[in-house]
Amino acid sequence: MTSPRRNTKQRDTILHVIEEARGPLSVQEILDQAQKSLPRLGIATVYRTLRMLQDDHQIKTVILPSGENRFEKANLGHHHHFQCLKCGEVVDLDLCPLNIPTGSLLPGGYTVEAHELTLYGTCPKCRGSVAS
Repeated sequence: MTSPRRNTKQRDTILHVIEEARGPLSVQEILDQAQKSLPRLGIATVYRTLRMLQDDHQIKTVILPSGENRFEKANLGHHHHFQCLKCGEVVDLDLCPLNIPTGSLLPGGYTVEAHELTLYGTCPKCRGSVAS
């Protein structure tokens, strides 16, 4: 039997950064945001904490089509992502442009069990306009 993990200031700060994000974050983005509260926080602590948070099912890994790993809250439900091609920011989308329900049978006999989608383009900040 394993003992429960104790909450630490580092763990709480890293989890808070992930929970407040508009989309999945890279390790460097998590470190940069967390260091605003904990300037001495190191990258090794971030990696260890991310592993623990994943083991505890509080966060999950999002693997972008580029192969980059990012991290987000585990309880977000079905959603997709948008990545800006200029600044690289990744945000969550609250819509699903695919009308393919789980269990659908595709041509060739393939059964859909899940799907993930990343759309690419330019964010409002990089376009020089404010999001509406």
